[in-house]
Amino acid sequence: MKTQLLTFIDALRGSGLTVSTAESIDALRATAALGVERTLFREGLASALIKDEADRAAFDALFDRHFGLAKPPRPRAAPAPVHGDGTGAGRTPSATPSMTPHFRPPQSRDETPESPGVTPRETHDDPSSPRTAQQARLARQRSLRRMPIDDMSARDVEECAALVAALARSLRLHLHRRQRPMQRGRLDVRRTLRRSISTGGVPLDPAFRKRRPAPVDLVALCDYSHSVVTASEFFLALLAPARDYFRRSHLFAFVDQPVPISFAGHAMVPDGHLDLYARSDLGKTLVAFWATYHSLLTRNTIVLILGDARNNRRPPRADVLGRIHTAVRRVVWLNPEPQRLWGTGDCAIHTYTRHCDAVLAASTLEQLARCLRDTLGAR
Repeated sequence: MKTQLLTFIDALRGSGLTVSTAESIDALRATAALGVERTLFREGLASALIKDEADRAAFDALFDRHFGLAKPPRPRAAPAPVHGDGTGAGRTPSATPSMTPHFRPPQSRDETPESPGVTPRETHDDPSSPRTAQQARLARQRSLRRMPIDDMSARDVEECAALVAALARSLRLHLHRRQRPMQRGRLDVRRTLRRSISTGGVPLDPAFRKRRPAPVDLVALCDYSHSVVTASEFFLALLAPARDYFRRSHLFAFVDQPVPISFAGHAMVPDGHLDLYARSDLGKTLVAFWATYHSLLTRNTIVLILGDARNNRRPPRADVLGRIHTAVRRVVWLNPEPQRLWGTGDCAIHTYTRHCDAVLAASTLEQLARCLRDTLGAR
Protein backbone atom coordinates (compact mmCIF):
# COMPACT_ATOMS: atom_id res chain seq x y z
CA MET A 1 0.00 0.00 0.00
CA LYS A 2 2.84 2.40 0.81
CA THR A 3 4.41 1.91 -2.63
CA GLN A 4 1.04 2.33 -4.34
CA LEU A 5 0.34 5.51 -2.36
CA LEU A 6 3.73 7.01 -3.26
CA THR A 7 3.09 6.17 -6.92
CA PHE A 8 -0.27 7.96 -6.64
CA ILE A 9 1.43 11.05 -5.13
CA ASP A 10 3.97 11.05 -7.99
CA ALA A 11 1.06 10.95 -10.44
CA LEU A 12 -0.54 13.96 -8.70
CA ARG A 13 2.72 15.88 -9.07
CA GLY A 14 2.95 14.83 -12.69
CA SER A 15 -0.52 16.25 -13.35
CA GLY A 16 0.51 19.65 -12.02
CA LEU A 17 -0.57 19.47 -8.34
CA THR A 18 1.97 20.64 -5.77
CA VAL A 19 2.43 18.03 -3.03
CA SER A 20 5.12 18.67 -0.41
CA THR A 21 7.04 16.02 1.50
CA ALA A 22 5.19 16.96 4.71
CA GLU A 23 1.84 16.49 2.97
CA SER A 24 2.99 13.09 1.67
CA ILE A 25 3.82 12.07 5.24
CA ASP A 26 0.41 13.35 6.40
CA ALA A 27 -1.23 11.22 3.70
CA LEU A 28 0.58 8.10 4.96
CA ARG A 29 -0.45 8.87 8.53
CA ALA A 30 -4.04 9.53 7.49
CA THR A 31 -4.13 6.16 5.73
CA ALA A 32 -2.80 4.43 8.84
CA ALA A 33 -5.39 6.19 11.01
CA LEU A 34 -8.46 5.82 8.76
CA GLY A 35 -7.79 2.49 7.07
CA VAL A 36 -8.70 1.68 3.48
CA GLU A 37 -12.50 1.92 3.62
CA ARG A 38 -12.99 3.63 0.26
CA THR A 39 -14.90 6.80 1.26
CA LEU A 40 -12.78 7.52 4.35
CA PHE A 41 -9.59 6.67 2.45
CA ARG A 42 -10.47 9.05 -0.41
CA GLU A 43 -11.47 11.97 1.85
CA GLY A 44 -8.47 11.46 4.15
CA LEU A 45 -6.07 11.63 1.19
CA ALA A 46 -7.94 14.65 -0.24
CA SER A 47 -7.65 16.48 3.09
CA ALA A 48 -3.91 15.79 3.26
CA LEU A 49 -2.97 16.41 -0.38
CA ILE A 50 -5.36 19.01 -1.83
CA LYS A 51 -4.91 22.68 -1.02
CA ASP A 52 -7.25 24.09 -3.68
CA GLU A 53 -10.72 22.64 -4.29
CA ALA A 54 -10.23 23.39 -7.99
CA ASP A 55 -7.76 20.47 -8.04
CA ARG A 56 -10.39 18.02 -6.75
CA ALA A 57 -11.45 16.84 -10.21
CA ALA A 58 -7.88 15.87 -11.12
CA PHE A 59 -7.46 14.19 -7.73
CA ASP A 60 -10.66 12.14 -8.16
CA ALA A 61 -9.67 11.00 -11.65
CA LEU A 62 -6.21 9.87 -10.53
CA PHE A 63 -7.62 8.26 -7.38
CA ASP A 64 -10.02 6.14 -9.42
CA ARG A 65 -7.16 5.17 -11.75
CA HIS A 66 -4.79 4.11 -8.95
CA PHE A 67 -7.29 2.77 -6.41
CA GLY A 68 -10.08 1.53 -8.69
CA LEU A 69 -12.47 -1.22 -7.73
CA ALA A 70 -11.03 -4.72 -8.05
CA LYS A 71 -11.76 -6.33 -11.41
CA PRO A 72 -13.24 -9.83 -11.62
CA PRO A 73 -10.75 -12.55 -12.55
CA ARG A 74 -10.50 -13.44 -16.20
CA PRO A 75 -12.49 -16.61 -16.93
CA ARG A 76 -10.34 -19.52 -17.98
CA ALA A 77 -11.03 -20.70 -21.51
CA ALA A 78 -12.49 -24.19 -21.90
CA PRO A 79 -10.10 -26.71 -23.48
CA ALA A 80 -10.51 -27.05 -27.21
CA PRO A 81 -12.38 -30.19 -28.32
CA VAL A 82 -10.42 -32.97 -29.98
CA HIS A 83 -11.71 -33.82 -33.42
CA GLY A 84 -11.04 -37.38 -34.63
CA ASP A 85 -11.19 -38.75 -38.12
CA GLY A 86 -14.17 -41.01 -37.34
CA THR A 87 -12.13 -44.21 -37.20
CA GLY A 88 -10.94 -44.16 -33.62
CA ALA A 89 -12.92 -42.29 -30.92
CA GLY A 90 -10.28 -42.93 -28.29
CA ARG A 91 -7.26 -41.71 -30.23
CA THR A 92 -5.10 -38.88 -28.92
CA PRO A 93 -4.30 -35.81 -31.07
CA SER A 94 -0.81 -37.16 -31.78
CA ALA A 95 -2.36 -40.33 -33.23
CA THR A 96 -4.60 -38.33 -35.58
CA PRO A 97 -2.34 -36.78 -38.21
CA SER A 98 -5.30 -35.89 -40.42
CA MET A 99 -7.02 -33.85 -37.66
CA THR A 100 -7.81 -30.25 -38.58
CA PRO A 101 -6.00 -27.89 -36.13
CA HIS A 102 -8.31 -26.01 -33.72
CA PHE A 103 -7.17 -22.38 -33.48
CA ARG A 104 -8.46 -19.66 -31.11
CA PRO A 105 -8.63 -16.36 -32.97
CA PRO A 106 -6.25 -13.72 -31.58
CA GLN A 107 -7.79 -11.24 -29.18
CA SER A 108 -8.70 -7.97 -30.81
CA ARG A 109 -7.11 -4.79 -29.51
CA ASP A 110 -10.57 -3.47 -28.70
CA GLU A 111 -11.42 -6.51 -26.56
CA THR A 112 -10.88 -6.51 -22.81
CA PRO A 113 -10.04 -9.55 -20.64
CA GLU A 114 -13.17 -8.94 -18.61
CA SER A 115 -15.57 -8.99 -21.52
CA PRO A 116 -14.21 -10.46 -24.82
CA GLY A 117 -15.71 -8.84 -27.87
CA VAL A 118 -16.95 -5.76 -25.99
CA THR A 119 -15.12 -2.49 -26.51
CA PRO A 120 -14.23 -0.22 -23.55
CA ARG A 121 -16.65 2.38 -24.86
CA GLU A 122 -19.51 -0.14 -24.72
CA THR A 123 -18.50 -1.23 -21.18
CA HIS A 124 -18.41 2.34 -19.88
CA ASP A 125 -21.70 3.25 -21.50
CA ASP A 126 -23.48 0.30 -19.92
CA PRO A 127 -25.63 1.86 -17.14
CA SER A 128 -25.57 -1.40 -15.19
CA SER A 129 -21.76 -1.58 -14.92
CA PRO A 130 -20.24 -0.68 -11.50
CA ARG A 131 -17.82 1.77 -13.10
CA THR A 132 -20.61 3.72 -14.80
CA ALA A 133 -22.65 3.83 -11.57
CA GLN A 134 -19.63 5.09 -9.64
CA GLN A 135 -18.90 7.79 -12.23
CA ALA A 136 -22.53 8.91 -12.12
CA ARG A 137 -22.41 9.05 -8.31
CA LEU A 138 -19.21 11.13 -8.33
CA ALA A 139 -20.64 13.48 -10.96
CA ARG A 140 -23.76 13.95 -8.84
CA GLN A 141 -21.67 14.72 -5.76
CA ARG A 142 -19.65 17.31 -7.68
CA SER A 143 -22.88 18.85 -8.90
CA LEU A 144 -24.30 19.06 -5.36
CA ARG A 145 -21.08 20.59 -4.00
CA ARG A 146 -21.27 23.39 -6.58
CA MET A 147 -25.04 23.90 -6.64
CA PRO A 148 -26.21 27.20 -5.06
CA ILE A 149 -27.83 26.35 -1.74
CA ASP A 150 -30.74 28.67 -2.58
CA ASP A 151 -31.52 26.52 -5.64
CA MET A 152 -31.57 23.17 -3.82
CA SER A 153 -34.80 21.20 -3.68
CA ALA A 154 -35.84 19.08 -0.71
CA ARG A 155 -34.53 16.01 -2.57
CA ASP A 156 -31.17 17.71 -3.18
CA VAL A 157 -30.87 18.53 0.53
CA GLU A 158 -31.57 14.90 1.44
CA GLU A 159 -28.92 13.68 -1.01
CA CYS A 160 -26.39 16.05 0.60
CA ALA A 161 -26.49 14.17 3.92
CA ALA A 162 -23.69 11.71 3.08
CA LEU A 163 -21.69 14.42 1.31
CA VAL A 164 -21.89 16.77 4.31
CA ALA A 165 -20.81 13.94 6.62
CA ALA A 166 -17.74 13.29 4.42
CA LEU A 167 -16.87 17.01 4.35
CA ALA A 168 -17.26 17.18 8.14
CA ARG A 169 -14.83 14.27 8.55
CA SER A 170 -12.40 16.01 6.22
CA LEU A 171 -12.64 19.24 8.26
CA ARG A 172 -12.14 17.33 11.49
CA LEU A 173 -9.05 15.59 10.10
CA HIS A 174 -7.68 18.93 8.86
CA LEU A 175 -8.06 20.49 12.33
CA HIS A 176 -6.45 17.41 13.90
CA ARG A 177 -3.41 17.85 11.67
CA ARG A 178 -3.21 21.58 12.38
CA GLN A 179 -3.37 21.11 16.14
CA ARG A 180 -0.87 18.27 16.33
CA PRO A 181 2.40 19.55 17.86
CA MET A 182 5.21 19.37 15.33
CA GLN A 183 8.29 17.35 16.23
CA ARG A 184 10.43 19.93 14.45
CA GLY A 185 9.75 23.58 13.83
CA ARG A 186 12.03 26.55 13.18
CA LEU A 187 15.66 26.41 14.24
CA ASP A 188 16.22 27.83 17.73
CA VAL A 189 19.55 29.62 17.25
CA ARG A 190 20.08 30.53 20.91
CA ARG A 191 19.62 27.00 22.24
CA THR A 192 21.67 25.55 19.39
CA LEU A 193 24.64 27.83 20.21
CA ARG A 194 24.33 27.02 23.89
CA ARG A 195 24.47 23.29 23.14
CA SER A 196 27.50 23.75 20.87
CA ILE A 197 29.68 25.04 23.75
CA SER A 198 30.45 21.48 24.80
CA THR A 199 31.63 20.60 21.26
CA GLY A 200 33.87 23.62 20.73
CA GLY A 201 31.30 25.68 18.92
CA VAL A 202 30.31 22.96 16.40
CA PRO A 203 26.49 22.70 16.28
CA LEU A 204 26.25 18.93 16.31
CA ASP A 205 22.91 18.93 18.13
CA PRO A 206 20.64 21.63 16.67
CA ALA A 207 17.61 22.67 18.68
CA PHE A 208 14.22 23.38 17.12
CA ARG A 209 11.18 25.28 18.28
CA LYS A 210 8.20 22.98 18.37
CA ARG A 211 4.94 24.40 17.13
CA ARG A 212 2.37 24.21 19.89
CA PRO A 213 -0.96 25.59 18.64
CA ALA A 214 -2.51 28.00 21.11
CA PRO A 215 -5.93 27.02 22.50
CA VAL A 216 -8.76 28.82 20.75
CA ASP A 217 -12.37 29.46 21.74
CA LEU A 218 -15.13 29.41 19.14
CA VAL A 219 -18.38 31.38 19.12
CA ALA A 220 -20.71 30.84 16.15
CA LEU A 221 -23.97 32.65 15.39
CA CYS A 222 -26.10 31.29 12.56
CA ASP A 223 -29.19 32.86 11.04
CA TYR A 224 -32.19 30.52 11.21
CA SER A 225 -34.59 32.74 9.32
CA HIS A 226 -36.38 31.09 6.41
CA SER A 227 -34.13 32.54 3.68
CA VAL A 228 -30.91 30.87 4.94
CA VAL A 229 -32.07 28.03 7.20
CA THR A 230 -30.72 25.32 4.86
CA ALA A 231 -27.28 26.94 4.78
CA SER A 232 -27.33 27.19 8.59
CA GLU A 233 -28.14 23.49 8.92
CA PHE A 234 -25.21 22.62 6.62
CA PHE A 235 -23.01 25.02 8.61
CA LEU A 236 -23.84 23.36 11.93
CA ALA A 237 -23.53 19.85 10.47
CA LEU A 238 -20.00 20.67 9.31
CA LEU A 239 -19.02 22.48 12.49
CA ALA A 240 -20.50 20.22 15.18
CA PRO A 241 -18.07 17.27 14.78
CA ALA A 242 -15.10 19.70 14.95
CA ARG A 243 -16.03 21.30 18.28
CA ASP A 244 -13.64 19.02 20.19
CA TYR A 245 -10.68 20.84 18.65
CA PHE A 246 -11.46 24.08 20.47
CA ARG A 247 -10.87 24.86 24.11
CA ARG A 248 -14.46 26.06 24.42
CA SER A 249 -17.19 26.28 21.78
CA HIS A 250 -20.51 28.09 21.97
CA LEU A 251 -23.10 27.85 19.19
CA PHE A 252 -26.08 30.18 18.82
CA ALA A 253 -29.03 30.33 16.43
CA PHE A 254 -30.99 33.52 15.90
CA VAL A 255 -33.89 35.09 14.07
CA ASP A 256 -34.42 38.14 16.26
CA GLN A 257 -32.79 36.82 19.50
CA PRO A 258 -29.66 34.71 20.13
CA VAL A 259 -30.53 31.25 21.46
CA PRO A 260 -27.83 28.78 22.62
CA ILE A 261 -28.03 25.44 20.84
CA SER A 262 -26.73 21.96 21.61
CA PHE A 263 -26.83 18.60 19.82
CA ALA A 264 -28.63 15.38 20.69
CA GLY A 265 -27.03 12.91 18.32
CA HIS A 266 -27.23 14.67 14.95
CA ALA A 267 -30.25 16.82 15.86
CA MET A 268 -29.94 20.48 16.78
CA VAL A 269 -31.70 21.34 20.07
CA PRO A 270 -32.30 25.02 20.99
CA ASP A 271 -31.75 25.70 24.70
CA GLY A 272 -34.49 28.33 24.71
CA HIS A 273 -37.32 29.69 22.58
CA LEU A 274 -36.31 30.12 18.95
CA ASP A 275 -39.14 31.89 17.14
CA LEU A 276 -38.81 30.74 13.54
CA TYR A 277 -41.74 32.93 12.48
CA ALA A 278 -40.32 36.19 13.77
CA ARG A 279 -38.99 38.86 11.41
CA SER A 280 -35.21 38.86 11.05
CA ASP A 281 -33.53 41.48 13.22
CA LEU A 282 -29.76 41.12 13.43
CA GLY A 283 -29.33 44.48 15.15
CA LYS A 284 -31.56 43.37 18.03
CA THR A 285 -29.73 40.03 18.10
CA LEU A 286 -26.31 41.71 18.44
CA VAL A 287 -27.53 43.95 21.26
CA ALA A 288 -28.97 40.99 23.19
CA PHE A 289 -25.86 38.87 22.57
CA TRP A 290 -23.50 41.58 23.85
CA ALA A 291 -25.65 42.21 26.92
CA THR A 292 -25.94 38.52 27.87
CA TYR A 293 -22.91 36.70 26.53
CA HIS A 294 -20.08 39.26 26.28
CA SER A 295 -18.20 37.34 29.00
CA LEU A 296 -17.59 34.53 26.44
CA LEU A 297 -15.50 36.87 24.28
CA THR A 298 -11.73 36.93 24.87
CA ARG A 299 -8.61 37.64 22.86
CA ASN A 300 -8.47 33.90 22.06
CA THR A 301 -12.00 33.80 20.60
CA ILE A 302 -12.89 33.39 16.93
CA VAL A 303 -16.41 34.60 16.12
CA LEU A 304 -18.16 33.11 13.08
CA ILE A 305 -21.38 34.64 11.81
CA LEU A 306 -23.41 32.95 9.08
CA GLY A 307 -26.24 35.00 7.62
CA ASP A 308 -27.38 37.12 4.69
CA ALA A 309 -27.51 40.35 6.80
CA ARG A 310 -31.08 41.05 5.70
CA ASN A 311 -32.51 43.07 8.54
CA ASN A 312 -36.01 44.12 7.36
CA ARG A 313 -34.67 47.72 7.27
CA ARG A 314 -34.37 47.82 11.05
CA PRO A 315 -31.36 49.44 12.80
CA PRO A 316 -28.34 47.23 11.96
CA ARG A 317 -26.43 48.22 15.12
CA ALA A 318 -23.04 47.71 13.48
CA ASP A 319 -21.52 49.56 16.44
CA VAL A 320 -22.24 46.50 18.63
CA LEU A 321 -20.43 44.28 16.14
CA GLY A 322 -17.56 46.75 16.44
CA ARG A 323 -17.43 46.14 20.22
CA ILE A 324 -17.41 42.39 19.62
CA HIS A 325 -14.59 42.79 17.08
CA THR A 326 -12.50 44.76 19.56
CA ALA A 327 -12.91 42.09 22.25
CA VAL A 328 -11.97 39.00 20.21
CA ARG A 329 -9.19 37.66 18.01
CA ARG A 330 -11.14 37.49 14.74
CA VAL A 331 -14.62 38.05 13.35
CA VAL A 332 -15.42 36.22 10.11
CA TRP A 333 -18.76 36.57 8.30
CA LEU A 334 -19.96 33.81 5.94
CA ASN A 335 -22.69 34.96 3.58
CA PRO A 336 -24.69 32.13 1.91
CA GLU A 337 -26.50 34.54 -0.43
CA PRO A 338 -25.17 34.86 -4.02
CA GLN A 339 -22.60 37.66 -4.07
CA ARG A 340 -24.44 39.59 -6.79
CA LEU A 341 -27.27 40.23 -4.28
CA TRP A 342 -25.08 41.63 -1.48
CA GLY A 343 -26.14 45.14 -0.57
CA THR A 344 -29.42 44.99 -2.48
CA GLY A 345 -32.81 45.60 -0.86
CA ASP A 346 -32.65 45.31 2.93
CA CYS A 347 -29.20 43.63 2.96
CA ALA A 348 -26.87 45.53 5.34
CA ILE A 349 -23.75 43.42 4.77
CA HIS A 350 -21.62 46.42 3.74
CA THR A 351 -22.50 48.15 7.01
CA TYR A 352 -21.01 45.23 8.96
CA THR A 353 -18.00 44.64 6.70
CA ARG A 354 -15.71 47.22 8.35
CA HIS A 355 -16.05 45.39 11.68
CA CYS A 356 -15.06 41.98 10.23
CA ASP A 357 -11.64 40.56 9.50
CA ALA A 358 -13.13 38.74 6.50
CA VAL A 359 -16.48 38.53 4.70
CA LEU A 360 -16.58 35.34 2.63
CA ALA A 361 -18.98 34.02 0.01
CA ALA A 362 -20.52 30.69 1.07
CA SER A 363 -23.37 30.22 -1.38
CA THR A 364 -22.50 26.59 -2.21
CA LEU A 365 -21.62 23.62 -0.04
CA GLU A 366 -18.12 23.59 -1.54
CA GLN A 367 -17.56 27.27 -0.66
CA LEU A 368 -18.95 26.78 2.84
CA ALA A 369 -16.63 23.86 3.60
CA ARG A 370 -13.62 25.76 2.19
CA CYS A 371 -14.43 28.85 4.28
CA LEU A 372 -14.56 26.80 7.47
CA ARG A 373 -11.36 24.95 6.60
CA ASP A 374 -9.43 28.15 5.82
CA THR A 375 -10.82 30.15 8.76
CA LEU A 376 -10.52 27.54 11.51
CA GLY A 377 -7.34 25.94 10.17
CA ALA A 378 -5.42 29.23 9.99
CA ARG A 379 -5.80 30.12 13.68
